[in-house]
Amino acid sequence: MTKVKICGLMESQHVKTAVDAGVDAIGFVFAPSRRQVTIAKAQELAKNIPPGVLKIGVFVDASQDDIEQTFREVPLDFVQFHGDESSDFIEKVGLPSIKVLSVYSDEDAKRFAHYETDYFLFDTPGTDFKGGSGKTFDWQLMKDAGVQSDKVILAGGLNADNVAQAIRTVQPYMVDVSSGVEVMRRKDDKLIRAFIKAVKDEER
Repeated sequence: MTKVKICGLMESQHVKTAVDAGVDAIGFVFAPSRRQVTIAKAQELAKNIPPGVLKIGVFVDASQDDIEQTFREVPLDFVQFHGDESSDFIEKVGLPSIKVLSVYSDEDAKRFAHYETDYFLFDTPGTDFKGGSGKTFDWQLMKDAGVQSDKVILAGGLNADNVAQAIRTVQPYMVDVSSGVEVMRRKDDKLIRAFIKAVKDEER
């Protein structure tokens, strides 16, 4: 069963909608971006997240101290490293982790080998902010990546219309969406429900 992560949530209503629809993980962005939240805001939103739904913090080249403080205070279940963090840095932080790799080519899809991380998130290269581009990459590149499917999280331009095809092509452990459930740069309850339903329908 492919799991679902909704990333970049900033409002309690959208968290509740995602939880009620059966989401498996919710992502809070702590890196500078239009979806950024503070620790205090994430704590408030986390009150609506039951045990069993993962809370994932997104960081871009943050300090170890900032990551550890945020992880502890929210609290989080996973750290998503979305910048140029080295494998050594991730190992030094020593928390449950997801390393994001931007995919331009099949070589990028193979660059995972030296990272010590729990999961790999393959994404389309961002523009102003790493990730959240709203564009897909060639999923066929994942065919030769050599990553165990149970360690793969797929992101990049996913929405309710294309996620079933993405799952059939890549067979990831989890799919991750942000801009694909937004209208006018704001999360949308109907799109959140439609995305989660599309994933669950594909699994039947």
